[in-house]
Amino acid sequence: MKILMVLTSHDKLGNTGEKTGFWLEEFAAPYYVFKDAGADITLASPLGGQPPLDPKSDAPDFQTESTHRFKADTAAQAVLASTLKLSEICADDFDAAFYPGGHGPLWDLAEDATSIALIEEMLAAEKPVGAVCHAPGVLRHPRTPDGTSVVQGKAVTSFTNTEEEAVGLTQIVPFLVEDMLKKNGGKYTKLADWQPHVVADGLLVTGQNPASSEPTAKALLVKLA
Repeated sequence: MKILMVLTSHDKLGNTGEKTGFWLEEFAAPYYVFKDAGADITLASPLGGQPPLDPKSDAPDFQTESTHRFKADTAAQAVLASTLKLSEICADDFDAAFYPGGHGPLWDLAEDATSIALIEEMLAAEKPVGAVCHAPGVLRHPRTPDGTSVVQGKAVTSFTNTEEEAVGLTQIVPFLVEDMLKKNGGKYTKLADWQPHVVADGLLVTGQNPASSEPTAKALLVKLA
């Protein structure tokens, strides 16, 4: 079982002067779900090397069992520090792809031609794609062979408009993921802010927020089973 995890390389939070990147919990929890299930995990990012960590996700309030485990795991840290370039990745080599969130993916992965093609190839080959929190933003441009959005008619979720409002970034992000998924024809559902919520429909598995990271990864494994 080979799983590709695709992380952002983008570290600028719009024009705020603040840093962003991937959200630690949204990487660490799925990473260990896959690792503990015996998966062969490959990490990739647009630029390769060390992906930028959103410094806010490193704050004490956001630490979990998985993030503590990662901080004690030098082998996992070394793997994260040396992600492959996404352009070197072949969809044929993997059984599934998973995108951790954080605000970074809204700027790079959502618009990245290589990522868009990868998602299209995975789905066309009947391989599942998972994404959590802001990462469902990567589904903005991928199309099915007949030219419709891959989320058209699919049950999906993501970081909600109200959650974005709560963190004060509604006017900063390049687009609101909830609005985009609805505009592209997705059957969008959500629970109360910050509650775990996972939706699996066909080959797409999406999670609402950081609390949904682990269950989203587990739902992806169910697809692989």
